Amino acid sequence: MAEEQIKYTDENIRTLEGVTHIRMRPGMYIGRLGDGRSQDDGIYVMLKEIVDNSIDEFSMGFGRQITIDITEDGLVSVRDFGRGIPLGSVVKAVSVLNTGGKFDDKAFKKSVGLNGVGSKAVNALSSEFRVCSYRDGLSHWATFVKGELSGEAEEPTKEKNGTLISFKPDSEMFGNFAFNMDYVETMVKNYSYLKKGLTLVLNGVSYRSENGLLDLVNDNLSEEPLYPPIHLEGDDIEIVLSHGNAYGENISSFVNGQNTRDGGTHLAAYREAIAKTLKEFFGKNYEPADCRQGVVGAISIQIQEPKFESQTKIKLGSTYLWEKNGDVGPTIRSFVNDFVSKALDDYLRIHKEIVPIIEEKIKSNKQEREEIAGIQKKTREKNKKASVYNKKLRDCVYHYNDKITERTPQEIQDYIDASSIFITEGDSASGTITKARNAKFQAVFSLRGKPINCYKESRKKVAENEELNLLISALGVEDDLEDLRYNRIVVATDADDDGMHIRMLVLTFFMKYYPDLIRRGHVHILQTPLFRVRNKKDNIYCYDQAEKEKAIAQLKTGVEITRFKGLGEISSDEFADFIGEGMRVDHVKLADEESISEIMEFYMGDNTIERQNFVRANLRSEEELEDVDI
Repeated sequence: MAEEQIKYTDENIRTLEGVTHIRMRPGMYIGRLGDGRSQDDGIYVMLKEIVDNSIDEFSMGFGRQITIDITEDGLVSVRDFGRGIPLGSVVKAVSVLNTGGKFDDKAFKKSVGLNGVGSKAVNALSSEFRVCSYRDGLSHWATFVKGELSGEAEEPTKEKNGTLISFKPDSEMFGNFAFNMDYVETMVKNYSYLKKGLTLVLNGVSYRSENGLLDLVNDNLSEEPLYPPIHLEGDDIEIVLSHGNAYGENISSFVNGQNTRDGGTHLAAYREAIAKTLKEFFGKNYEPADCRQGVVGAISIQIQEPKFESQTKIKLGSTYLWEKNGDVGPTIRSFVNDFVSKALDDYLRIHKEIVPIIEEKIKSNKQEREEIAGIQKKTREKNKKASVYNKKLRDCVYHYNDKITERTPQEIQDYIDASSIFITEGDSASGTITKARNAKFQAVFSLRGKPINCYKESRKKVAENEELNLLISALGVEDDLEDLRYNRIVVATDADDDGMHIRMLVLTFFMKYYPDLIRRGHVHILQTPLFRVRNKKDNIYCYDQAEKEKAIAQLKTGVEITRFKGLGEISSDEFADFIGEGMRVDHVKLADEESISEIMEFYMGDNTIERQNFVRANLRSEEELEDVDI
């Protein structure tokens, strides 16, 4: 029997054609699936893939308007006024992998979608897909169902040249999905900032920018900058730079019009160039962190055939401006450094009034950093002697096993993507998660009681706090966020009044002192079931009242209901299901334009009627209201 189970013959070898492979392995093409609640969900990647094609037409000088319509039931239409797909290749262009005009440098230069996959993935993952190309009085349309051609025709038309694509994500893949129009609006605004002269019309509302990245930064400023943002443009590069009093760095980055939310080689080069140029201008050996603390800005570059670290294109991996037939151009690092060094230096010599403001900011950053570093060093030494650190962090194999370096680059990247740290409170909860976790890539950090309210305390007071100091060390972000040791930071607290308070205190700490961890999508809140509904045969775990009622109706008789209020109440065997592949998390989001000080004042400031009304309006049931101390 055992031998029959492990037979490996020719019958086991399968060839998956394009559409089938995309539907079986969607993550290879659009990242994650999701239902639209997270901005990283696949339906937004699908929208971007189609709009990117229209953007590329504009970049080549064809068409000055793109119209995007999204209906309430999720049907998307994108119409551009570019050249239109060659009529004889309409079907092939949207259904055959590795087929497209962007492999031809003469037809497309410095575009985003280069791999001949984007529109094909959208087609395969849509329940309905229609493409129509208009060229010189003729049109060619084709319709598809889940990537399979269902009809096509060529006919005369009076429409202007261009392409119209409509699609509806397949509910079999994405469930009961819905587009969050706030995410879509942000995407469209970014396109307008990066493509001066282009008008984008989203559901009847027009977006257009005359000043490029300067408009983006000014529109998104949540606090008054210390000096008017510096706006510099060159061939294939545009930057904006200012300083504010908030902690961290808030720099948006783009490649060929693509918002690279996770940065990449261009953002790293820009961060390096800012510090290098300011140090050289002032003739002093300032620390790079002191030059960049409080920076607000943006960078956009144009390069040929960009290489992204995933199909979702949110992190640039390219080293050179161009590569072709074994030859390479200048490095992105030298390109960005050379431009910033000259252009920013020239600007500061002309606009001398802002020079003392910048240097005073650097000196202030330096003084605070040195004071905090001294306090943190004493606290860490004290904790090291008491062996506190080892008691609070249960690390994962990814970090403490040197053999990880012997793995392939892809295996290492998979570990990095999966690496998580759960921040929890109390021995019971941390013990449950520690037993249930996958120790290969999941770590646990245990808080003792409630952290201090960072909103009400000075940075010095926070630095003296043992709990938060140890948390900073565990995350590895004492000196630079690029040293973050885990891809996901998951706050896991009890579903009761104290648990909610601890959660808010931890999030306040991140929001005030490490906002970029939130902006880059690293911070999450673990969802755990509130109820277990079971009878003699089945267990159903429910995350809200509606799921509980549905489970009761499903099990019908002999039902027993358990209300979980603490993570320690759930056995480690049960809990393993809730932090595995199907783990539910709420993604903590912070838009560039949101004021951190206003958010913290609302949630963590003095008790107000507005906050009480907000809590009441957002509770899931009256039953929950009885458990909450407002």
